[in-house]
Amino acid sequence: MPLSLFSEKDIVQIQERGKTPEDVLAQIEVFIKGFPHAVLVRDQAAAHGRTIKFVPASGAASRMFKALLSFLGRPGPIPEPEVRVGAQKGVKDNSTLLEFMRHLRSFAFHGPLTSVMERAGLDVEGLLEKGEFKQILEYTLTSNGLDLAQCPKGLIPFHRYPDHLRTPVEEHLEEAARYAGDRDGRAVIHFTVSPEHLSGIQEHVAKAISRYHVSGIRHDVTYSLQKPSTDTIAVDMDNAPFRDSDGDLLFRPGGHGALLENLNDLRGDIVFIKNIDNVVPDRLKEDTTTWKKALGGCLIELQDRIFEYLEHLSGPPPDQGELEKMLRFVRDELNRIPPAGRHELTEDEKIPFLISAMNRPLRVCGMVRNVGEPGGGPFWVEQQDGTLSRQIVESSQVDMESPGQKAIWGSSTHFNPVDLVCGVRDYRGKPFDLRNYVDPLTGFISVKSKDGRELKALELPGLWNGAMAHWNTVFVEVPIITFNPVKTVMDLLRKEHQPA
Repeated sequence: MPLSLFSEKDIVQIQERGKTPEDVLAQIEVFIKGFPHAVLVRDQAAAHGRTIKFVPASGAASRMFKALLSFLGRPGPIPEPEVRVGAQKGVKDNSTLLEFMRHLRSFAFHGPLTSVMERAGLDVEGLLEKGEFKQILEYTLTSNGLDLAQCPKGLIPFHRYPDHLRTPVEEHLEEAARYAGDRDGRAVIHFTVSPEHLSGIQEHVAKAISRYHVSGIRHDVTYSLQKPSTDTIAVDMDNAPFRDSDGDLLFRPGGHGALLENLNDLRGDIVFIKNIDNVVPDRLKEDTTTWKKALGGCLIELQDRIFEYLEHLSGPPPDQGELEKMLRFVRDELNRIPPAGRHELTEDEKIPFLISAMNRPLRVCGMVRNVGEPGGGPFWVEQQDGTLSRQIVESSQVDMESPGQKAIWGSSTHFNPVDLVCGVRDYRGKPFDLRNYVDPLTGFISVKSKDGRELKALELPGLWNGAMAHWNTVFVEVPIITFNPVKTVMDLLRKEHQPA
């Protein structure tokens, strides 16, 4: 595909994003050729200041309120009888709205909603009794009131305490104080945020942080933005660059895989990764804290052995007994299996294989029993060179047209709740360049729309999927109580998110 596809104006636009025209042409080639499917094979510190808690917190909450937002564009009032008729006909959004209004008092943001509506001369309870829902929705979701649909998810009041309300950002501050504090009482936590939400989150943390400075813990909070250079070109349905109404190229955020750049820039040591919405009130935090420490302990135990073996391999050649011990460790503990037909290594191949197998980033991934929640699962995957490795795989990566592949996917007993502990330094203490361990063929293409026109969007390899494809990976089963995500506002009605 020729560079002449781009005008001088296009090239300036591309370079302003920190990209090259060749980068963009390569992305367009992906739209044309597509991504290969993952081939499933079978199912299957803190005290020394080494830890960082890494929280992707970029998203707005619009998806969380998607069902409710569908009503705002409707003209006129939204009376309860009309909504109820739709619910009886099986309209899911109508049922959601009825449930939302029925339990409005149970949401932590009910108090602030009542206050903002009172200031406007409106009575929430009176409107609920009359079954008049339009103004309640407007003051909940839009800038007339709380503006929750445009608020970052991290700043929505999730939980109610006797003397205050708590957001996900605050719950993560509390969590960090419980398991990420060092011997000097410092807990390091890093949020990745959207540019439009940065100042709001910083102000919120500045006001709330003193509440979580307990037992001598002080937080070191840092922030980063997703880099424009990780945005990907959009194309039309014929794979030509998509242009907006001004004729400019359209670039879109590349998904959470783009945050690998943020993680890499941290130059951390041991990093706990957890989604912004997977939080619980204090009464349930003990299990979370215990299993976070357990995952961290598992990682450190593996790291100690890896570092010991790599130090040994950097000196005089080990004897055969020691080499066999290391090979068993790589095979049985790190689950790195050579390509088919290469299980027997020659003497000259053993040491280079061991160094290559062990000297790479390490992650220990908490996995919960599959109870129907969305998310990727733990699988053995055959890679391009025939090597088998453990991967977290999303359904979009699997060829569901293949009965065999679909059957393997359906047999998965666990799924990934995004509960990871990562070791991102080598045995000499030098940070790995995490960009060297990405499988670029594990992204995916989705169909979106812009200004009423369909387009194809390119998602980068996911942060805990293809972006970590060439890491050493260990899966550990953790209790389902450690996984309590809030994907829709109705999830806040689950008992785990309600006061005891």
